[in-house]
Amino acid sequence: MIDSPYLVEPGSKLKLSQCDTADTGKFKNKDQARPAIAKYIERLEKLQELLYAQSKHALLIVFQAMDTGGKDGAISHVFSGVNPQGCSVTSFKVPTELEKAHDFLWRIHAAAPRRGMIGIFNRSHYESVLVERVHNLVPEKVWRHRYGQINDFEEMLADEGVTILKFFLHISKDEQKRRLQARLDDREKHWKFSVNDVKEREFWGDYQDAYQDALGKCSTKAAPWFVVPADHKWYRNWVLSDTIIRALHKLHMQYPPAPKGLDKVVIK
Repeated sequence: MIDSPYLVEPGSKLKLSQCDTADTGKFKNKDQARPAIAKYIERLEKLQELLYAQSKHALLIVFQAMDTGGKDGAISHVFSGVNPQGCSVTSFKVPTELEKAHDFLWRIHAAAPRRGMIGIFNRSHYESVLVERVHNLVPEKVWRHRYGQINDFEEMLADEGVTILKFFLHISKDEQKRRLQARLDDREKHWKFSVNDVKEREFWGDYQDAYQDALGKCSTKAAPWFVVPADHKWYRNWVLSDTIIRALHKLHMQYPPAPKGLDKVVIK
């Protein structure tokens, strides 16, 4: 398991109100962190190539956040140097009729990364213990039972060689207001603005409770959760890059051996 001040310890009772959304760690400002972030992006590119070449492991990155929490921005920045051939991004929207006709993990399992690949989930199976809980879309006994089902599912993926890292991008309610207002004030950002995001703010407290339970009950050794301070986008990117790179280093990957006889090959 990755050592991090933002790790949700398995079995712990999480209080999001005690997690600083504006933390910047050892950095005083964005300029101080910029070289480290750039170095990490370059390093991630090389590690992703190694992951792809060896094709022994897979990496699954799960992003969850309140609206405007920065999932899209984190994906585009942190993975900006990654070869698209070795990476897939799946955004989980409202389930289709076909998806609703199956179990809640059906569409999730289909999107899990194969060996050699990085799979990124923009929202995930956790919507089934978040949105469905907050809006009473399923009975309590159903969503409560899902914590164990999720843990079993993720443990199975881990047993099959998938390294799982789950990130909750934690912003304050005030920061969300600033980001929503910025979208409203900028005509070029209107396409990102949703009136539904404003409506969902009314359920802020309910979502915080739901996230606390989900992160606390489903942070395991096989699939840990990290609460990432996300008020400052640059620091969010640093934490994500640092955690992902350290997890990949733990795999001790190597390039596959060269085919025999290469020393005798002559290219005319």
